Amino acid sequence: MAPRRTLGAGLLALVVGCSLMASTPATASTAASAHAHDDARRSGRFDAPFTGFAPAGTVLRQRTPEQLGMDRAPLDASFARIRGWEEPSRSTHPLYAGAVALVGHDGAVVRTEASGWALRYADAQGTELPRDQWQPMREDTLFDLASVSKLFTSIMVMQQVERGAIDLDAPVATYLPAFAANGKDAITVRQLLTHTSGLPAWLPLWSARPDKASRIQMVMDAKPSHAPGTTYLYSDLNLITLGVLVERQAGQGLDQVLRERVTGPLGMTDTGYNPTDRARAAATEFEASPPRGMVQGEVHDENAWSLGGVAGHAGVFSTAHDLAVLAQALLNGGTYRGHRVLSKDSVRQMITNMNQAFPGDSHGLGFELDQRWYMSGLSSPTTAGHTGFTGTSIVIDFMSRSFAILLTNRVHPSRSWGSNNPARREIAQGLALSLGVEPRHGRTEWWSGTADATTATLTTPVLAGADPSRLSFDLFVDTEESDPLTLESSTDGGQTWTPLPFTVRDRGEVRSTDGTVATSGTRRWVQAAAEVPAGPVQVRWRYATDALYAGRGVFVDGVRVVGDRGVLLDSERRPDALVAQGWSVVSR
Repeated sequence: MAPRRTLGAGLLALVVGCSLMASTPATASTAASAHAHDDARRSGRFDAPFTGFAPAGTVLRQRTPEQLGMDRAPLDASFARIRGWEEPSRSTHPLYAGAVALVGHDGAVVRTEASGWALRYADAQGTELPRDQWQPMREDTLFDLASVSKLFTSIMVMQQVERGAIDLDAPVATYLPAFAANGKDAITVRQLLTHTSGLPAWLPLWSARPDKASRIQMVMDAKPSHAPGTTYLYSDLNLITLGVLVERQAGQGLDQVLRERVTGPLGMTDTGYNPTDRARAAATEFEASPPRGMVQGEVHDENAWSLGGVAGHAGVFSTAHDLAVLAQALLNGGTYRGHRVLSKDSVRQMITNMNQAFPGDSHGLGFELDQRWYMSGLSSPTTAGHTGFTGTSIVIDFMSRSFAILLTNRVHPSRSWGSNNPARREIAQGLALSLGVEPRHGRTEWWSGTADATTATLTTPVLAGADPSRLSFDLFVDTEESDPLTLESSTDGGQTWTPLPFTVRDRGEVRSTDGTVATSGTRRWVQAAAEVPAGPVQVRWRYATDALYAGRGVFVDGVRVVGDRGVLLDSERRPDALVAQGWSVVSR
């Protein structure tokens, strides 16, 4: 398992610039026509990233995977696994009582499925209610989003930035003078959004203070645990403060601002704080302290509950379909059905890594970025998302214009029953695998697969050249750093193998490798070449994965070896000449 990481500033700027560059007014009409043709060719593909945002007029429709050029089988498998985690095994609890999963691609909802139970248990020990009292999960079940709420607060902050009411680089104390207490006078709004403020992760507001005013004051009085800008530390206090800031600058309660400026314009009628239809909400935890019993239709987070259910860090309830609208609005560059809630520039800032000084903790203004631990094969420098403690997650992949939403009640009936991270990865990976990587030559290509903790090899026959020969092949790599592809050679019949250095040509730029490569987020084919020692010699591609986290894997195509006697190997004419262990011949 590799540590989470980011790409360097130069490459990130190139990726963001290429993928999200807006057309100039003078070329907008021509560009729109070209983009429409280009976009049709990219739909359903992983290896042909979209450029720019989706057309502003894109409205979600229902489509089948086949209509969008996707492969249905990986989605079927992923949804089946998500259902399977709802029942206990002989030795473990279920990951969650129920789930609603939704995936979308290229302006369409491809699949939605509700499974399991919104309410099943009576107490924290897992005593089941009488069977006739179980409540089935439905596609319109309301979920406590927990920390996914932070995305809505971030959007409201960016709206205030656009209005000139907030400066991202101004000290928070400029707007909230009380926040300056205990040496916080230099912390900026940007640092709160990127979790680089140095504030502690959490404080027990609900138990330490008697009322909302004193609890907010406790946040204002909080003492930093690190100097601002020196570390990444995810903190609820950052977003609680931002919620207070929005209320101060907007002159309204956070729930009103959300309704009037975000969910109302976007038509997200099921999204907001303190839902009135509590019976439609998925139950969360049975709480003894505070003595709330089985929580259903009220915010689970104790601090948000103690603040009246309305806070910047938690408290928003929503449905999978409403979150799909939010995802599409962001993919559209901040607009949906003619209602703009953010400028394109604001969306770009929200999905541009501001934390390059903290590798592995990529973060835009509000969104987490490039986190394989729940984004899996959809990860890229501009893949944005967030998770929630109650078992929720959203992943928005701008490069493929796709999104994966998983809403579960994993804390029902107890937070101690475990994590639903495997399911979060599963839905993202299923979506990634449903998007094709088209062969560079002919109709087929070799694929490494994406299984964890495995080694897959693809080996040539013995190449008997009197002089060194030249190997060339096309290569597509999407892996984490700890899952490298290694090109190796053997001169003793495969008893021992040595890394074989090779070069990679990517859009005219050539770089040398030591025989290994592991890249993420570029999503394009490159041309590779190596000098093969004089024979007899064999060459193999070895793909080794660690215990957790996968990308889209490795693809090899067009293998060709030319020596002093001509062509020694041509995989397009003789695909059976390669010996595969763990690799598969695929057509996309």
